[in-house]
Amino acid sequence: MARLQILELPEAAGDRRPPFVLVVDECVPQRIALGAEASFGDYWEQLADRIGASGVIVTPETVEIPANEVLIGPDGYPVRMRVEADLTGFDEQVADAITRAQERAREAVR
Repeated sequence: MARLQILELPEAAGDRRPPFVLVVDECVPQRIALGAEASFGDYWEQLADRIGASGVIVTPETVEIPANEVLIGPDGYPVRMRVEADLTGFDEQVADAITRAQERAREAVR
């Protein structure tokens, strides 16, 4: 069964949203009846145009995009990343803000 993936491209000046390429791998080649009366259009290119992709890559081979990999933990479930903020100096900032607020409150009471 075919897989759909997104390959993000570097942004250029003036891009409204990050450009990307639609990657369809493990895809069975399409067969076209020669001499058919119906017009043939490139289905994948039309789909890429509709979703705003810069282009489309269709291949029967397997394509691994490292950015799309999901790490699996020892328990067999996807690994969730935990991001912690760098709060260096945050305590001092809060203490300074409290002191300024207390000073303004004292001046307002006078």
